Amino acid sequence: MAKECKWILKEPADAAKVSRLAAELGIDSVLADLLVKRGVETFEQARSFFRPSLEDLHDPFLMKDMDIAVQRVRDAITGGQRILVYGDYDVDGTTAVSLVYSFLRRFTPEVDFYIPDRYSEGYGLSMKGIDYAAGSGVKLIITLDCGIKAIEKVEYARTKGIDVIICDHHLPEAELPKAVAVLDPKREDCHYPFDDLSGCGVGFKLVQAYSIRYGIPFESLIPLLDLLVVSISADLVSMVGENRVLAHFGLKQLNEDPRKGLLAMISLSQLEPGHLTIDDIVFKIGPRINAAGRMDEGKKAVELLSATDMDRALEIGREINEKNNDRKDIDREITREALEMVQKGKCLINDNAIIVYNPGWNKGVVGIVASRLVEAFYKPTVVLTNSNAAGFITGSARSVAGFDLYESIEHCADLLEDFGGHVYAAGLTLKQSNIKEFAERINGFISGKITTEMLTPVVTIDAKLDFAQITPKFLRLLKQFQPFGPGNNNPLFLTENVYDGGNGRKVGAGGVHVKLDLIQESQPYHQIPAIAFNMSEFYDYIKAGNPFDACYSIVENYYRGNSTTQLRIKDLHEREEII
Repeated sequence: MAKECKWILKEPADAAKVSRLAAELGIDSVLADLLVKRGVETFEQARSFFRPSLEDLHDPFLMKDMDIAVQRVRDAITGGQRILVYGDYDVDGTTAVSLVYSFLRRFTPEVDFYIPDRYSEGYGLSMKGIDYAAGSGVKLIITLDCGIKAIEKVEYARTKGIDVIICDHHLPEAELPKAVAVLDPKREDCHYPFDDLSGCGVGFKLVQAYSIRYGIPFESLIPLLDLLVVSISADLVSMVGENRVLAHFGLKQLNEDPRKGLLAMISLSQLEPGHLTIDDIVFKIGPRINAAGRMDEGKKAVELLSATDMDRALEIGREINEKNNDRKDIDREITREALEMVQKGKCLINDNAIIVYNPGWNKGVVGIVASRLVEAFYKPTVVLTNSNAAGFITGSARSVAGFDLYESIEHCADLLEDFGGHVYAAGLTLKQSNIKEFAERINGFISGKITTEMLTPVVTIDAKLDFAQITPKFLRLLKQFQPFGPGNNNPLFLTENVYDGGNGRKVGAGGVHVKLDLIQESQPYHQIPAIAFNMSEFYDYIKAGNPFDACYSIVENYYRGNSTTQLRIKDLHEREEII
């Protein structure tokens, strides 16, 4: 991180509960503490946590409008009506479309899919997409990961004789579209027990409900779960409750019998089959799938993910992989330009927020660039560029922990043509003539809401740990905390007074990372490999043999059949004393 982080060590959980659980399970008190902090206090709760069960999935008919949606899908299938499965161009949208499309084509040949073009149509249900549906004889559109705000579009579809079922997970506004059914666990009048499903997750609940109603064995849905875990991981929804169960079994499917398209991505990402983790999805597979919509056409991702022929999957996969390489080049160049603009004072705003605009930037990577600027300067950030439509600006916004940037954008709604997203990430479109007023107003709103504490990056540490505690048993149990994600993050540990054993070296392109063999001062014979990404500025200090405190997560690396434990350093603090 460019800005020095404040470290906060979590308060220990209730000592009596930790002691009791440690004794019941026969585990280290550190692990027992982590469990109690996750709400796991008894042997039975621990068994449920460590052994997720598909029986813990909720009844999909608890979701508002599910009965109506299932019946409308049934009518379309039995009546030979043409169905269009429509979704967003990101990972969540394309996996959702692939899942529902793959399911429906088992029962009807009258099914097609549609992914809007990021550049000519933008996010969500589009007039062009509805016109395509009408021209293709479609009578039912199922939207996935979008549609919850498409009031005018749904009405336009109705005038064309097309019904719409909305499957979305974004926060609705007061008025809902007048669709045949609106499936969204965040609806105020929806009492579904878990409201943080991904868009793909809502699509899965629809096919699960259809299967229950019409006697289709649940086992036949399990091959769809590899798509679902990719969606859950890449969309960063919480890894608790139903998502954790679905991700657990999705990861199992991805490792044991992935669909052809994901197998192609695993191969092209040079990952170890059978040993894939959530991190592999987030950092390797997800960005490649996203690249299709960022750089070309999102429908390529659906073609990949629904392919039944391995040769065809590899052909599409190579094409998408090449687009991802192009994306990385463009991303690096635009990030360099954006950083330079901020450093030279050439941005629209650089106060409590950063707003940069360049009409020539690629629309497909501005979200990534916004994230990079947040990493560098740790301020809410909006990155803007020209839309394909004349006179319009489009952009992406990213926030810092604890600050609701969506609220700030909503405050400027009268200046915007369109906007949507979440607390920490949003997209927007506005007229060129409104850009100056938008920048000034949103900055003023942010300045009145944000605090100094919010502008200081924080690393929250779960527990202190001595290297001697990192035993094979400890590692085996920690592994069972997976799958990791928001709400169940890979724990961050703090070990004090460590130093490199002498083999420390810079690695990666340009030597930006540091690979180490760490030794704790109090246990000089216990050496553990570590990697510090983007921390080469500490290299000289470490190489000189100086001690430091390290906070890190523990990961398992697989390479050519060999498994090794490695500390992934999140941050480090130099100690005052010098050897």
